[in-house]
This record gives sequence, C-alpha cells and structure tokens, in this order.
Amino acid sequence: MKFSVFQISRKGSREKNEDRMGYCYTRESGLFVLADGMGGHPEGEVAAQLALQTISALYQRDARPVVRDPAEFLSGALMAAHHQIIRYAGEKGMLDTPRTTLVAAVLQGNSACWVHCGDSRLYVVRGGELLTRTRDHSYLEQHAAAMMRTERINRNILFTCLGSPTKPVYDITGPVVLQEGDKLLLCSDGLWSSVEDAEIVRHLSAKPVSEATPDLVELALRNGGATCDNVTVIALEWETPDAFESTHGVSTDSISDGVFASTIQAGVMDTLIDDLDDDAIERSIAEINEAIKRSAAQKTRG
Repeated sequence: MKFSVFQISRKGSREKNEDRMGYCYTRESGLFVLADGMGGHPEGEVAAQLALQTISALYQRDARPVVRDPAEFLSGALMAAHHQIIRYAGEKGMLDTPRTTLVAAVLQGNSACWVHCGDSRLYVVRGGELLTRTRDHSYLEQHAAAMMRTERINRNILFTCLGSPTKPVYDITGPVVLQEGDKLLLCSDGLWSSVEDAEIVRHLSAKPVSEATPDLVELALRNGGATCDNVTVIALEWETPDAFESTHGVSTDSISDGVFASTIQAGVMDTLIDDLDDDAIERSIAEINEAIKRSAAQKTRG
C-alpha cells in the first residue's frame, strides 16, 4: 500500500485550536481521522482528542493487518468515541458535555470507506473533478423543508455531533474503489466555509498534496480574516508512482506483520484512554447493524 500524505492545522483567529487530526497504518490498511471540537460547549479540544484516541486504539486492536469489515469498524468506533466523551463528562461531573464533529476513513485493498458526523468533510477528487464529498449534518445541507421555510432558524446549525445527550446521527459511505492518483481530503469547516469546493478541487488537481494542502489552508486563513475558524486538513494521494520519494510519501511494503504506525498522540487531558470502556464498546456494536442498514437504504434510493 502506497500513498503520499500531508496534514496541517492552524488556529486561525480563535483563542485556541480545538481541531485534532491524525492517521495510523499497518502493512495493509490505513486509518485517517479528523475531529473538530465544538465551540459553545466546554472542552471541545478534549472531545476531539478523545475521539481520535478511541478510534486509534480500536484500530490498533482490530487491524490485523486489516479490519474485517471497514463499515462495521467505523460504525462501532464512532459510537465508542461518543460514549467515551459522555463517560468523561460524567466522571468530571460536567453540567454540559464536550462535543465534536468527526470524519474518518479506512483505506485498504483498493477501496476506501468512511464515516462522518457533523460538518467535518471528506472530498474525493479524480481526474481534476470532484467525485464525491460528504453531506453535512446541518439543516441547510440535509434540505429539511420545514426548517428551511423558517427564516428565524439558523439553517447552518448542526443537528448532531459526538458527545451530545442524544445518539449521534452519522453516515457510512463505501466501499469506493480507488484509482491511481485519486486524492482524498479530510477537513474541518474552517476550510470549506472560507474556500469554495471548486477552488479546493482546483488546488488538489493542480499540485501534489504536500503543496496543495498548505496553500489551501493559507487561502482559508486569508479569506476568513479576523473571524477565521481553526483550519485543519489531511490530504492524501493514492498509489501514484514516484510520489513516495519525498518526505511525505508512505509505503507500507516494508512494514512487518503486526507493526502499527500512528501520528495520533496521547493528549494533554487528565485521563488518557489506555483502557477503553468495554460496556461502551458493546453498546456501540449493538448499533452497527442499524447504521449499515441505513447506509444501504440510502444507496438504494440514490
């Protein structure tokens, strides 16, 4: 498995950066994760870090060297992350819970599968064109007609996230068969709210991800100006020949079986997730079939 990858996160005009991102891989599989801690609630950065650490830990447990069913894994991992955030808030006696959006992708074999909750996005660019992108869990993106007719409602508001008192709504996409040269981009809303989709596609199509990614982030910072949100991006290019001689190229061919590499580090919170809550994981797995059925129904309608 070969890919070139570049990741960057900038604080923008905010007091702190509540975004988190990272990737992990084995000899035959890769996991890419991005979370955007939500302002207006306490400790958004903790929620984002908990989400990354939980999913990374479960991936390390299950990728031997591939995960058996990427859709099932992502469903269960997302719900486990949600329960870990709720558990953290409960142990701290918090009146309001930390919350975060999430987008995560598993690449293995010749395909990609991803999950998202909230408005952190994943884009797939092929041959200079936008192949697909995630649809935000906002009233505007989901075309909720009743809410759209009410002008007093902020139609960009999210109706779901990890860490909320209600069960997260999330969507699974894939598997999508990848072609040589495909580019995938995961980003927080700090990017797409300031840079049009067409501009994102143009940059990704014209340059290697090691150049396109920082250029897009700088463009978002300029466009966002004094109100710019945190801007966080992971971008990768799939299986392009000669793309791996640079410092941003990854080839897993030399990795031994059982070896796990990760850029996701333990956070600066009081309690790290070295021991996942088994009850939370079991509750998550119980909801997997529902998510997969919902995804299959959406594909049938599409």
